[in-house]
Amino acid sequence: MEQKKTVIVTGFEPFGEHAVNASWVAVQELEKLGLGHEINLHVAEVPVEYQAVQSLLPSLWKQQLPQLVVHVGVSGMATTVTLEQCGHNQGYMRLDNCSFCPESRCCMEGGPDCIQSVIDMDAVCKRVNSSGLGVSVSVSKDAGRYLCDYTYYMSLFLGEGRSAFVHVPPLGKPYSAEQLAQALRAIILEMLELMEHNKGKKHCLHDQ
Repeated sequence: MEQKKTVIVTGFEPFGEHAVNASWVAVQELEKLGLGHEINLHVAEVPVEYQAVQSLLPSLWKQQLPQLVVHVGVSGMATTVTLEQCGHNQGYMRLDNCSFCPESRCCMEGGPDCIQSVIDMDAVCKRVNSSGLGVSVSVSKDAGRYLCDYTYYMSLFLGEGRSAFVHVPPLGKPYSAEQLAQALRAIILEMLELMEHNKGKKHCLHDQ
């Protein structure tokens, strides 16, 4: 019998003007929906603190041995559900919920400037947008140099690229928590399918 795949999905706690963080609300809705019988879904709320992320992420990757980790964050500027292609190492100057920011301004001293996800976000975006879901999806290459970007970079590093980041708009602008959860479910299932499909041809970029 094939072992169930494990997928971890995280949202963030409230911060700044986001007294309710749409990302965690949407992830809790997703937990109710589930990802089908073949997939173990674990959800976690991530503190908006650099040091907490440093300790939480390695334990998530080690304990659960996930196929994929998807981090969800809220962006006050987003009007679509936005797939982030890469995480960045440097430029972290904004203070977190503990009024802390890394002295080095980076995630990992000596780490690569940018780490790409193994998932082709353009392909995921196209598939979900053409599925008639009613939620608009777009792709970005800048996750914003705050806890979202920081978390994504760490996760990409720990998981050797088997991570994804999704920015959602605040609740009701324009989507409800249920709509966001439906979109996350569709996005994650597409990501898993693409990863499965690309297993044998890691180094071949001709057919993208």
